[in-house]
Amino acid sequence: MIYWIFFHMSLLLLFGKKAFAQIRYTVPEESKGGTVVGNVARDLGLDVTSLNDRRFRVVSGSKDAFFEVNQDNGALVVHGKIDREELCKGSGACVIDLKILVENPLEMHYVTVEIIDINDHSFPEKEQQFEIAEHTPPGTRLIK
Repeated sequence: MIYWIFFHMSLLLLFGKKAFAQIRYTVPEESKGGTVVGNVARDLGLDVTSLNDRRFRVVSGSKDAFFEVNQDNGALVVHGKIDREELCKGSGACVIDLKILVENPLEMHYVTVEIIDINDHSFPEKEQQFEIAEHTPPGTRLIK
């Protein structure tokens, strides 16, 4: 038992730097497919020419089907249109955690993508002016 613990700790110390990189990107919701979120290969310091040989790819779950990596240039791109309201159901921060795997040697990198809300229901005009009488009771509806 103690040997297994020692073995795992040794592996962690030996490969720890390469195994635990974390990158964070942001992308506005409603981004179209093909929109570049960031260049994962460049941000990790990977050689772009070896990405195909090293099988550089996203390996995490179903939510992550919104993103893919381009093996030619290392860019993380939007795979399909992202609707923040549908994906996160009104929660505060809307984040998707991705795992990106690179082989030869084996490396696992963690990428967090925050989906930024765009104001879908904005007013047609930036500014609206109303004239309200001083004696108008509270709760009165104003129609323009």
